[in-house]
Amino acid sequence: MNQVFEKIRKYNIWDGQSLQIGYKRNDYLEKITEYIDTRLVKVLVGQRRVGKSYILRQIINFLTEHKNVDPQNIFFINKEFTVFDDIKTATDLENLFSYYKEHYQVNGKIYIFLDEVQNIANWESFVNSYSQDFIQEFELFITGSNSNLLSGELATLLSGRYIEFEILPFSFFEFTGIKNLPAKKESFLTYLQTGGLPEMFHFNSEELNRNYYESLKNTVILRDIVGRHKIKDLQLLEDLFKFLAVNIGNLTSISSIVNYFKNKQKKTNYETISTYIGYLKDTFIFHRAERYNLRGKQTLGGECKYYLNDLAFKNFLFGFYPSDIGYNLENYVFTQLKRMGYKVSVGILNNLEIDFVAQKSEKTIYVQVCYLLSSQKVIDREFGNLLLIKDNHEKFVVSLDDLEFSNYEGIKHLHPWELR
Repeated sequence: MNQVFEKIRKYNIWDGQSLQIGYKRNDYLEKITEYIDTRLVKVLVGQRRVGKSYILRQIINFLTEHKNVDPQNIFFINKEFTVFDDIKTATDLENLFSYYKEHYQVNGKIYIFLDEVQNIANWESFVNSYSQDFIQEFELFITGSNSNLLSGELATLLSGRYIEFEILPFSFFEFTGIKNLPAKKESFLTYLQTGGLPEMFHFNSEELNRNYYESLKNTVILRDIVGRHKIKDLQLLEDLFKFLAVNIGNLTSISSIVNYFKNKQKKTNYETISTYIGYLKDTFIFHRAERYNLRGKQTLGGECKYYLNDLAFKNFLFGFYPSDIGYNLENYVFTQLKRMGYKVSVGILNNLEIDFVAQKSEKTIYVQVCYLLSSQKVIDREFGNLLLIKDNHEKFVVSLDDLEFSNYEGIKHLHPWELR
């Protein structure tokens, strides 16, 4: 155990090491640090490479700088690093943790950070044990790249004793902050194409961008999906990834996807497509927006829409075309509403569609998205659909027009960068 301990020391701050904390994601930091000094397990989930590890390091930095926590009271493991490969099971983790406590003779509360914890077999037993220890104080922060991280038995054991934060790619405003750009149309169109994964800001060629996203896609499919599930048809999974990516914002159903592949002479069935979509959603690369009946106030089955967590998967792997801008803009608005804390659905009113119904707590807003309000017919459609909703909730039309339209009967016109 001493050899393992010595290998991981340089990744901790026990002996005065400094941390690379990257660009501070203040919105997330403010939300998460509100829960420090509570016994709730802080759970950060999200797609690979959105910056969860950096946020953990920023929390560690906050603890030492603002809470005066002794660095030796902070225990950190990142299972993405090969140096931690010896920690395969909860027993390995327990042995290492015990060795660390004995080595430093740690007194007082210990802050435990477990990054990509799903890569440790039976990690749930370790988290459950230390989150409920009432002899010594422990505070746990864990991350994972799978939406089922807290499913099953652990969710039951920790019921009411954890708080979950979904980490999204960098927002447009974080992008402009890093690049020192104005929040204007030209910058927005660049962001709409390049996406918001942190490492992308260091690349300056389309080939590097494409290789990066190809590598990330392969990691997600081969390691996170194929490596954990019994996938019988890898090519179908790849084809399904492409289908969902190039059809963002289109109403679709599992049955229609099955028919699409059958027309391509690809044998499949409803259960397989449904399962594979579930696996892709679990990795956070895709999000699903269900239809919501505004009259009946209920979610509808059948057709739904899928959106990408980061648009660059489509733009660099399958092409970015002028005709895509409207769909990309819709995808941006969807993820921005999620970033604002809303549950987002596609509204259905009689036979008309409201692009987004966004709900949180007691607040509801309605949003129509349009590339350009280029004609009176388009204006009448976008504003007119919202006027048919007879309630007092806020209503918005979002477009990329150079001019900002006046509010019309209470409906506000916004540029996408004004939605925040």
